[in-house]
Amino acid sequence: MRAALSILGLVIAFAIVLSMMKKQSVSLTKVGVAASANSAASAASGTGVAQNIPDAVRQQLQDAAQQAAQRASEAMP
Repeated sequence: MRAALSILGLVIAFAIVLSMMKKQSVSLTKVGVAASANSAASAASGTGVAQNIPDAVRQQLQDAAQQAAQRASEAMP
């Protein structure tokens, strides 16, 4: 009985994670479409602001990954 409830809890948690991933992917898709529209508009106007947005996001992700790795290494005894 305890194992069945544990498995049920894992299935529920997995379903929640999948639904959150779906929401995030939809929002990222909308941002990607908007960014591509902005890049087309900036290419026409000659500004490169829209191209810097993905670079900034990439840099933030790399910084976050580095911080996570550093914290994980500090947590290890």
